[in-house]
Amino acid sequence: MIIQALAFYLFAAVAVAAGVMVVSARNPVHSVLFLILAFFNAAGLFVLMGAEFLAMILVVVYVGAVAVLFLFVVMMLDINFVRLREGSLQYLPLGALVGIILLVELVLVGGAWIVSPAADAALSHPSAPAGEMHNTRALGGLIYTNYIYLFQISGLVLLVAMIGAIVLTLRQREGVRRQSISRQTARTRAESVEVKQVPSRSGV
Repeated sequence: MIIQALAFYLFAAVAVAAGVMVVSARNPVHSVLFLILAFFNAAGLFVLMGAEFLAMILVVVYVGAVAVLFLFVVMMLDINFVRLREGSLQYLPLGALVGIILLVELVLVGGAWIVSPAADAALSHPSAPAGEMHNTRALGGLIYTNYIYLFQISGLVLLVAMIGAIVLTLRQREGVRRQSISRQTARTRAESVEVKQVPSRSGV
């Protein structure tokens, strides 16, 4: 228990420090690297809670895809963040007001938090004894039985969003040559090959 407590405090402290550095770092590349560090420590906290599936998803999806995508976008676009931050101080009072309102709402919600007796009984008496079923299997069984329709609907929403993003970015612009598979396969030898008779001892 002492080792678990020390690991919890270590992961929590590093995660909070990395989160602060994400916001306060001047270099956006450093912010993304601190974000990846925060994700890894959050995954460590999930492992301590016994939720290894959520830890794996956090590392694979967010660290392996989202954060790396942010990093490559920031490095490839070479955005001048100094110019973007010019004039941001005039919005500081409004941002502080919104932050205070959100903090008050979180405090009110946390203070009024009440655990229902049914949830307390479910936590006290789990349906499957500890050690007989991994949380990955339990989570899969719950998703694909009780929430299968909601899971499929969320997949369809993501599919529609992906198609919409492709349609919005697929624009026909003049001067840009695009590949046409049908025209390539329909070409004949006469259209693609031209034989020229070059006289001897002369250039092309």
